[in-house]
Amino acid sequence: MPLDPQVQPLVDLVNAGAADAPSIWDQSVEERRSGYQALTAAVPAGPDVNEVRDESIPGPGGDIPIRIYRPQDAHGIVVFYHGGGWTIGDLDTHDEPCRQIALQSGATVVSVGYRLGPEARFPAAVVDSFAALTWAAENRDVLAEPGAKLAVCGDSAGGNLAAVMCLLARGLDGPLIHAQLLVYPPVDLRGTAGFESLATNGVGYILSAETIRWFQAQYLNDASDADDWRASPLLANSLVGLPPALVITAEFDPLRDEGAAYAAALRDAGVDVTHTNYEGMVHTFFQFGPLFDAGARSVTQVATAAKERLA
Repeated sequence: MPLDPQVQPLVDLVNAGAADAPSIWDQSVEERRSGYQALTAAVPAGPDVNEVRDESIPGPGGDIPIRIYRPQDAHGIVVFYHGGGWTIGDLDTHDEPCRQIALQSGATVVSVGYRLGPEARFPAAVVDSFAALTWAAENRDVLAEPGAKLAVCGDSAGGNLAAVMCLLARGLDGPLIHAQLLVYPPVDLRGTAGFESLATNGVGYILSAETIRWFQAQYLNDASDADDWRASPLLANSLVGLPPALVITAEFDPLRDEGAAYAAALRDAGVDVTHTNYEGMVHTFFQFGPLFDAGARSVTQVATAAKERLA
């Protein structure tokens, strides 16, 4: 299928900007963050939610900022990890989809502002993410209702962290997770698996192969970290016993085949998996739900899966 016509203007805009900009390796992290914030600012403000508040919770490396979205009569909790290559995203860049997920699922969404690279490299984001998951489990009575069920969710780097949380919770006898909702997750950071989509979609579709390498250079201490399953969950010794999964991928995303590989590996391990590949779509389409019909559908798919699993 060709690129969706709704997405084409954004792709053209990003490609034109990239052509006029210095090499990504010559740009500062601050410049990349500002550019990402400007891009996501094109998304209209999200809908009102009964209660939205910012808090800080204690973490191993200092206080962790979170944003809580609590709809009326909340049932269940979705712990959300934002994308942005573990480097450039924040609570604001993903505010709109979090509001939609809260309203459409009826669950409280806890969005986690984990530490970013290069200031805090791997495994800082993993440690913060697990601390936030544990906090949500310990405060479920206040966040939603007594005995509220938990799900984890994230897009891109956040999808990676959500997948890792399920492995950590299983291995450390952590909180019981009832669903993992993964949107185009990177799951093998080694770059040696030969995923076809990394080559075919590596230039010209919002997220480039070069940008992926730049993100990993900010996140990891060195290349050997990619061998750690906490960075590359596809490398875990076993995926048996993990929560039911929704895996969303995009046809023109360089990460498409990684997400598909993880869905297949989960299914082979006996995990209940739904994998949806959105044709004509590119990386970030989930964030741009108000602008792209398929983006809105993907957010609704995530929210519906959360509602069903947390009922």
